[in-house]
Formats: sequence, structure tokens, C-alpha cells
Amino acid sequence: MEKELKVVSVRLVEEQPIMSNTPIQTPIDAVRLLGDKMRLFDREVVCVINLRSDGKPICCNFVSMGAINECIVHPRELLKSAVLTNSVSMLMIHNHPSGTLKPSKEDSMITDRMLKAGELIGIQLVDHIIVGGSNENYFSFREKGLMEFEHFRTKTDYREIEFPEYKVAEVSDEPVQTAPVRRRRGR
Repeated sequence: MEKELKVVSVRLVEEQPIMSNTPIQTPIDAVRLLGDKMRLFDREVVCVINLRSDGKPICCNFVSMGAINECIVHPRELLKSAVLTNSVSMLMIHNHPSGTLKPSKEDSMITDRMLKAGELIGIQLVDHIIVGGSNENYFSFREKGLMEFEHFRTKTDYREIEFPEYKVAEVSDEPVQTAPVRRRRGR
């Protein structure tokens, strides 16, 4: 009896674009657009939908594919396509393959970071939506009132800007302690 081992391969396949001229105004609009695709993944996937000023999608970017119950994502990857497509705002959507829609600690943390990072560069995060299971239900951070945060206040007078104090190249009035230098005698 010969030993047999099945060989499988993973290939890159170009898919049809997801088209929509309908503005995304509610979480259900985003779920209708991408939810069916997102629920088919057997692991967590994070996607960003980049939006024009009228709320119409410019594109979507599948930013990260993780494991069955987690996905590593960073603001720089989430913002990359938004900056490159001149988006005014963006929407995050990711799946929970387990079907449980309760956000994890990491889900809340990345939402908070994206709210702050988006405000700094002028691309607003309008919502973070979690889909899963049969795609009949979803969790929207905006609908639950979890998208509020303390907005940055920029200074209007340069004298009010606080810079950290560094003493690397600054002149100090304090005497400098020096150690004697040992010199080797020439050979």
C-alpha cells in the first residue's frame, strides 16, 4: 500500500468588482454591499470602504486577513487606500466567523485609534461594522453610540504649543562632569 498525500494549491484569482452608485448612509447599506462577501470568509477579514463627499463608495480595500478569531490591523494600512483615492471619509467592516457580533477589546481599540488618526489627517471614520453568521444581523459602533471621542483642539498661537524638553544638544548652565581620558602610548 502506497502512502498518498493530497496536494492542494492556493492561487490568486481576480474577481469581479463590487459596484455601487448608491451612497452608504446607514450600516445596513454597507452590510448589503459587502456583508454577503464578508460572511463567506472562514477567518477574520478587515475591509475599508472609501467614500466620496456624497457618501458614494470609491472603492473597498481588503486590508487584512487573519486567523479564525483574530486579525492584525494597523491604522497605516487602513488609511493607505483612503489617502491614495482622495477619500473624504471611510467605513471599516470586518467579520466574525463565529457569528458572535460582540466587539472584542481589540475591535474597540482599533476603532478608537482610527477615529483619532482619521481626525488628524482629515479622513473621518464614519462607522465600524461587524458582520457574521448568516449576515442577518450586524453590530455598528455608530448605532451603539460608541463613535464619540474627545476631538483635538489645535493651537492658534505658536507660543501655546508645548514641545517636549530635550537636553541632547542644548547648552546648560550646569557644569559638565568629565572623566579622564586614558591615552595609550605609541608602539
